[in-house]
Amino acid sequence: MAPGLYVTATPIGNARDITLRALDVLAGCDLIAAEDTRVSAKILAIHGIARPLTAYNDHNGARERPKLLARLRHGARVALISDAGTPLVSDPGYKLVREAIAAGAPVIALPGPSAVLTALTLSGLPSDRFLFAGFLSAKAGERQTMLEALKGVPATLIFFESAQRLAESLAAMAQAFGDRPAATARELTKLHEEVRRGSLKELAAHYEQAGAPKGEVTLLVAGPQQAAPDNGKIDAALQAALAFMPVKAAADLIAGLTDGSRKQIYARALELKNE
Repeated sequence: MAPGLYVTATPIGNARDITLRALDVLAGCDLIAAEDTRVSAKILAIHGIARPLTAYNDHNGARERPKLLARLRHGARVALISDAGTPLVSDPGYKLVREAIAAGAPVIALPGPSAVLTALTLSGLPSDRFLFAGFLSAKAGERQTMLEALKGVPATLIFFESAQRLAESLAAMAQAFGDRPAATARELTKLHEEVRRGSLKELAAHYEQAGAPKGEVTLLVAGPQQAAPDNGKIDAALQAALAFMPVKAAADLIAGLTDGSRKQIYARALELKNE
């Protein structure tokens, strides 16, 4: 292994969801920087790996980063792992990566498990565009402000939420976003994996009645529904433009003004031109 910082994904549940490359790095590195050494020691023991471990997390990051950077400067091979999944997603790893890059140390990413992408895959919600929004505030006012800022984002929204606040957060989302399609995913890749799909109000009512579920929860909400294009107005605009412009130029102009499909508007412009 070459010297550098190896940002290494580890399983989010099932211990077999680890890549061969990750096993090579964890077994061959000089030091493993882990969010919680007790949690990481279990996955290392399962795979028969015994390497030096040091804690690197929100509580000690400012103190530990200079030590890790010093090791990197002296040619060490350091693996960065979180408790589960891909580092830098909801942990302080990005600060270490940022400073390692600034110091000229090589940074190597080893892709692998991610609760965000696993939940998105299972949700049945649009996956072509999504936003990971992290954790919502536990304070109602701050949570409402965050939801108001997100309600217009044209993408599937993904949150991490505590099981105890799940029903409350779903109800707050229904109030802020309207009753959009949504899904909750918990215990992903584990024995009791569960994905529940429905509207925000339906899910809020379920968890209000059933109580807080067990395990960590990933919550997904569909983006805002886009209004159907007003074909009458598009036709009128195209006819006005076609009176003095070529078909392609007219279609480009109207598509830009309406945010409509350029391909569909061009096809409609041809139809109108030939009528």
